[in-house]
Amino acid sequence: MQPFGWLHGGAHAAYRPLRLALIWLLHLNRPIPQRTEDEIAAQIERDYTWNFIVNLLDGAFFWFGMSFASTTTILPLFISKLTPSPLAIGVLGMIAQGGWFVPQLFTANIVERLPRKKPVVVNLGLFTERLPMWLLVLAAAIAGRAPGLALVVLLGAFAWHAVGAGVLATSWQDMVARIFPVERRGRFLGTTNFFGAGAGALGAGFSAWLLSSFPFPTNFVYTFAIAAGFIQISWFWLALAREPAQTATRQRQSTRDYLANLPELLRRDHNFRRFLIARLLMAVASMGVSFVTVAAIRRWAVPDATVGVYTALLLAGQTAGNLVFGFLADRFGHKLSLELGILTSTSGFVLAWLAPAAQFYFAAYLLFGIGSSVAFGSALLVVMEFCEPGRRPTYTGIANTGVGMIGLVAPLLGAGLAEIGFGLLFAVCAGAGLTAFVLMRWWVREPRWAAKSDPLPI
Repeated sequence: MQPFGWLHGGAHAAYRPLRLALIWLLHLNRPIPQRTEDEIAAQIERDYTWNFIVNLLDGAFFWFGMSFASTTTILPLFISKLTPSPLAIGVLGMIAQGGWFVPQLFTANIVERLPRKKPVVVNLGLFTERLPMWLLVLAAAIAGRAPGLALVVLLGAFAWHAVGAGVLATSWQDMVARIFPVERRGRFLGTTNFFGAGAGALGAGFSAWLLSSFPFPTNFVYTFAIAAGFIQISWFWLALAREPAQTATRQRQSTRDYLANLPELLRRDHNFRRFLIARLLMAVASMGVSFVTVAAIRRWAVPDATVGVYTALLLAGQTAGNLVFGFLADRFGHKLSLELGILTSTSGFVLAWLAPAAQFYFAAYLLFGIGSSVAFGSALLVVMEFCEPGRRPTYTGIANTGVGMIGLVAPLLGAGLAEIGFGLLFAVCAGAGLTAFVLMRWWVREPRWAAKSDPLPI
């Protein structure tokens, strides 16, 4: 049975153009070289340096671009110019969290059967993730004349980008796992995010100058144009990655049957289930980050340029955290990095909650940056170590879609708490973070050293 028979069959003639386009985009019509595991491992080793460089450049340019459209600082500031309601910022946080995470489980069943992951990440990613960022420029251009329409365009474009990235996410994570050995994944992602966050910190400084030097909305037109341009440049570097094609062993399975068997997997794999609970609490604890900038503006009336400094400190913290936690994880496992990251973020919320002056928010953003570095590092990579290679998309899909589901609800809950008081919101986030730390520290075993469970095949 062909794992993608519906793409090659003739029963749905009306969809033939779409089938042909997908076959071409995903390279499903290309032969798969027959190689042993040793030959594949040798190719991975030969291409290691090349893949390290081009993926590092992809990350550096992407982070630099995203610093001009930060969902923690820049986009909330832009939204605050369009509407006084915190609900819109809650929707932004919901999109940022849920858009990337939620689709992953629903694509895992297909991704597990793909012999090549790169065509999904590069070819589909151009249309689903990269090009929508240019619509942010349009939103800024019309903000002065039609703020309501600008808000709709902004949220719609960012949702397109975030959901599009989520559709690609399991393929990207599996591609990273394929081209980087397990004992070098932490240093790769840590070093990449180190340079990326460093580049982003420079970008944040430049964005602060743009925001203070030009009137609204021209300053945001320039800021978003730079974001879209550098995110596009990063795509060219990603397209140069070299991934060895590998024959998929998973058989075709309906989405209904696939999803129906997931509860049994969670029942059998106790350690992964415990990790998932702690990880979901981490997601709840992060619901207040998008509101810290607004709290500083409302409470201390900080100028727009200061928001750019917040972004720089956030990225400076990520820069340090990525490098330290990445190398720490390769040596001691990702669980320790997660624990330290949770404690750091929790400290940031305590500081934002009890801050007696605006200056304390600088330290809070630095702590948020250090803590958030594990969310796009160890929190992703550790999941791949709970299972055999063929099940990575499913495990990452379960973990990340679970986080995404929380991400859909938590920002709206955060908006409701913010209406009552920012102090209450930050206190709840700190409590959730402390609980997540306790569970991760004393309930979850490091999967690299723990005996692997044997979940039922699904």
